[in-house]
Amino acid sequence: MENDTFFARLVSLACHDVRTPLATVNGFVKTLERTAELEPPADRYVEMIDQASAQMAELLDELSLAARIESGRYEPVLRETDTLELAHDARQRLGEDRVRVSGEGAAVTTDVDAVARGVSALIQAALRHGGLDEVDVALRGVVIDVTPVTESSSRVVLGQDLRDLGAAVAVRLIERLGGSVAVEGVTLSISLA
Repeated sequence: MENDTFFARLVSLACHDVRTPLATVNGFVKTLERTAELEPPADRYVEMIDQASAQMAELLDELSLAARIESGRYEPVLRETDTLELAHDARQRLGEDRVRVSGEGAAVTTDVDAVARGVSALIQAALRHGGLDEVDVALRGVVIDVTPVTESSSRVVLGQDLRDLGAAVAVRLIERLGGSVAVEGVTLSISLA
């Protein structure tokens, strides 16, 4: 077995194995939230554990997706959505005060859940690595433009400087689905096929 394929399969296996203890943590948190009358600060600690376990689950999803793409075992579940829905999903995930959406979307057939996470990850990378408080997301049919993207963040957003897992996986995902991700000047263009 080729080393790259072996490593991708090993990552997939690790992601799968970590899900069991993570599900246990999540299950106990939900039980405590439902059944216990928690006093401060315990209520806040349980909330923090819940948020951290959700973040870990998302990281595992990203690692698993990257491993499947790299090993050639990715099989997208294709459904129809609209790029406007993807932009509004990112806005909801990242904060309505941080992401301004304009323009008209278009219908695309894609792996909706994975691409929605990917579009959000790319926008979040532009915010985080650009030191920005807000971005504009303009729709041009199947193209989602994000501005501004700073010069220092463009390589991270494109997955060339591996400092953001979500962005790196999103670029590979969108390209695997026949789309493209590019930076021109201060604009990140996410083109969905």
